[in-house]
Amino acid sequence: MTAITDFDSLRRAMAENGEQPEGPARNARAELLLAEAEKLNIPLAVIEALGHQLKVYNYSSEKDRMFVPFARLLRMWDERPEDFDAHETHSLHWVFKWMSAGMLDQPHVPLASVEKWLGEMEHRYRLAGHSERAVRGAEFSVAAHVGDGKRAERAFAAWLAADRDSMADCHACELQGQGWWRAEQGRDAEALELWAPVLEGAYTCAHEPHAALASSLVPLLRLGRLEEARAHHLRGFRLVRAMESMRGAYADHVEFCALTGNEARGLELLAERPAYFTDEGQPRSRLDFLSVVVLLMERLSALGLGGQQVPGPAGREWTAADLAVHARGEALALAARFDERNGTSHISERARARMAQEPLVERLPLGVRAIRPPAPAVAPPAPLTAAEGSGAPDLAALLAEARRLSDTLQPHAVEAWAAVAVAAEGAELEARDRAEIADHRAMGLGAEGAETFEQAAGLYAEAGDPGEALAARARGAYVRALAGEIDEALAAVAEPYDRVLALYAEGGTEVRQTAGVLMGRARILMRRVHEAEGPVAERALTEAERAVRELLALVEGRAGDDVRLVARVAEGHAMLAELTTRAGDAQTGAELFARAASEFVGAGLPWFAVEYEAKLAGLAHHLGDMVEAERALRAALEHGGRFLEPVGRAQLYLQLAEVVGGRGEAGEAAEHALEAAHWADEAGEGPAFGAWARHQLGGFLVRQGRWAEAAEVLESALADLSAETHGDGAVVQTQWWLGDCLSELGEHRAAAERRLQAAETARHWPEQHDHATLAHLAAESLGQAGLHADADRAYARAGDLWRSLGNVHGLVRSLRARAWLALRTEDGPENGRADGADAARELMAGAVGACADALETADDEETRLRLVFELGHTRRQFGDLLARSATEDADDDSIRAVMEEALSQMSKAVAVFVSLGDTALPPRTGAELAAGWLEADLGRPSRAAARARAVLRAYADAESDPDFEGGDEETVRARRAEAEQLLQAAEEAATEQG
Repeated sequence: MTAITDFDSLRRAMAENGEQPEGPARNARAELLLAEAEKLNIPLAVIEALGHQLKVYNYSSEKDRMFVPFARLLRMWDERPEDFDAHETHSLHWVFKWMSAGMLDQPHVPLASVEKWLGEMEHRYRLAGHSERAVRGAEFSVAAHVGDGKRAERAFAAWLAADRDSMADCHACELQGQGWWRAEQGRDAEALELWAPVLEGAYTCAHEPHAALASSLVPLLRLGRLEEARAHHLRGFRLVRAMESMRGAYADHVEFCALTGNEARGLELLAERPAYFTDEGQPRSRLDFLSVVVLLMERLSALGLGGQQVPGPAGREWTAADLAVHARGEALALAARFDERNGTSHISERARARMAQEPLVERLPLGVRAIRPPAPAVAPPAPLTAAEGSGAPDLAALLAEARRLSDTLQPHAVEAWAAVAVAAEGAELEARDRAEIADHRAMGLGAEGAETFEQAAGLYAEAGDPGEALAARARGAYVRALAGEIDEALAAVAEPYDRVLALYAEGGTEVRQTAGVLMGRARILMRRVHEAEGPVAERALTEAERAVRELLALVEGRAGDDVRLVARVAEGHAMLAELTTRAGDAQTGAELFARAASEFVGAGLPWFAVEYEAKLAGLAHHLGDMVEAERALRAALEHGGRFLEPVGRAQLYLQLAEVVGGRGEAGEAAEHALEAAHWADEAGEGPAFGAWARHQLGGFLVRQGRWAEAAEVLESALADLSAETHGDGAVVQTQWWLGDCLSELGEHRAAAERRLQAAETARHWPEQHDHATLAHLAAESLGQAGLHADADRAYARAGDLWRSLGNVHGLVRSLRARAWLALRTEDGPENGRADGADAARELMAGAVGACADALETADDEETRLRLVFELGHTRRQFGDLLARSATEDADDDSIRAVMEEALSQMSKAVAVFVSLGDTALPPRTGAELAAGWLEADLGRPSRAAARARAVLRAYADAESDPDFEGGDEETVRARRAEAEQLLQAAEEAATEQG
């Protein structure tokens, strides 16, 4: 600890400690500082150190330790109020409110003592001349806590009616409390209306909008405003994560997870804060936390996951079921202590109600990485149909339903035949029945089903259906092709092919069976096309096309109402589409895919259209027809419905996000990317495909300026993104976006870290523009984080890169930034210069020189104009820098010389902007006014007045020009107002001189 030698060093130490993270370490430091303050023998030093201790205790998990330092402060006030300055007098009365809330939070403090304290607060506020607003607010808190609704409403009304004064809580905290009460009463819409200014950032403080965002979660869910609830969770949790004192708000986020199907994320939140299970400094927030722990654990148990290991109090391993019992017992015991103190049952009733909540949303995707807990194994449901008067399955009904499903190509036909097989065990069945059971069992086996298809073929033959027997053999041949045995499959299908054509010609079988064999052969030949490495042999394409056209020649015009035959036609057209595309005719391929999809939909089989609509979308994208690509993707999602596999759904949503985002609809694109991330997680593809979806989602959120949400999503994506799987470009872009988010959120050190990481990867790329940009951005963040030496090095690195790329604008801006850094630091950049002002001057002169050199070689008008603008801005900044470099301790002649030099640069800036005409009017007038103030500081009021009139005249002349578009109205108003102010000051100074 830095030695405390005087009052100033004590104050600096307390200020530094106040910037540290909340927690025991900061509290312990405050205690040491109090001991040091006592050694100074200055009453005000002790008073300030006690106040500092109070503040850090209040903003920590050790709130119960506030009472001792406050009692000491109050005693000191009563004994010697003259020892308190105005600030500490205000602070003493301010923390009365903390004491009131603190007593309510501690069940061992009798309610009579709380009420007595409330009276004491009212008395002291009245003596000090304060409004009763804060007193009535405290009374409301007491009444609401014990469940006295009538008194709470009276106090609530009196609170709002009383005048706001210096003792009133800030607007943000007051609105939070008012909204909380409305939400408690079930008036969710009113609560959200009250919170709106806080949620939108109009009012903020140390704990807001943190608390309002947390409190809004359940009301938003109850109102069905799910998108807002998701956004508030992502944004709000980021704010409370590092704030130890906000256990109650943290609990709200755990509750949100339990109520929205995000149990896995809820467990992650519990794992981040193990101390919250046991910290006893604020019992009321511990009760809130334990209550939602019960809610989450019992939700897991309801999902069949009671045996899953979960985070819990240190010292042992916990299952969800065990922790639910433990947390319930702890919570209810704590609630009982409050109720015993309060003389009501209100706290226990609230705790039980919170624990008993049912989910408000089955699953609300959040976009962040969270692996859903594995579902317990569940046996397939038993067949529902049973013979009347018995519990046995009705085999005839099961057979009829299975045939209906398979004849109309409905999903789950294979499962229906499996149910038939189970029900038929031990029963005597016709050969046809046994054939169909075997046939569908083989379908369920996939590539392993060849032998079972042969069994089915034998049974079909036994049943007197030779055509279907041949079709079954063709299906068996096709599954061999699926296993990679193409030549063997072609050999196996050859005999059924020849035989079925002969049989059909003789009238021995029908179109359906013949089409089954021809389709099997066509599929095998298509498989050879699909598995070809590199360009497909012309012969393979020709043979496949001939087989498909043979199928279509047989079936087209003969399908009628036979869904199976209509499906054969549609699949045939889809095969032709693939062959045409492989041959290089993408346009015709797209038309054929569209036709196939339409035929499937027309036949009442939309789920079969999905594959081809997805391929159509890819072709349309390739052809530049983004309207058709979007239409096809939306159709695929609609037609797939509940039958789409999660991974397929994820892919379609991500493609749709990219298409929609490409036409500038970032909001809708984000919704689709969110769905893609969700379904990728459901498919177990979170680390691969899900990370890419989160990368895209983060980018769309960045485009909307939703910085906090984007940061959460991008940080989640980075946990899984890798150069090997996703490419280093994706990793760099994610870090880049994240750096932008962190910068916007004021987390400059973290932003610098992300930008430097991205720059390090981009350093190895052949094209170095991204490397230069990232180095420049990292330098900005380092400077904003106060790491000036690091920032200077990063700017120097960026400047070297800009120079090597021939990018004068980047080079000039890096030099200007280094100049300002040099002025802010005592020794300038780490280059051996002893004087920061001299280093700053040299760097800014270098920026001017770089502009001038580039102008000499500019070979087109657009480049020249951009460089002239850059030169004007650089001279303007040079003037500002020189003016600010004049130190107060310098002699008058030195100061005047620097101001003259600053005026010279500012005048040159004005001249540069004048040369650009009205397009440079805003920067020109800004430089003119800056020059005017310098003239005034140099004692030249007439020249200052002339510059002010020049600004007023410039806007008057511009507005008389019919081509003048007005510019930014706010800038125009501000410039005119400043010019009038300068003119008045100059005229007054001239009068005094005269």
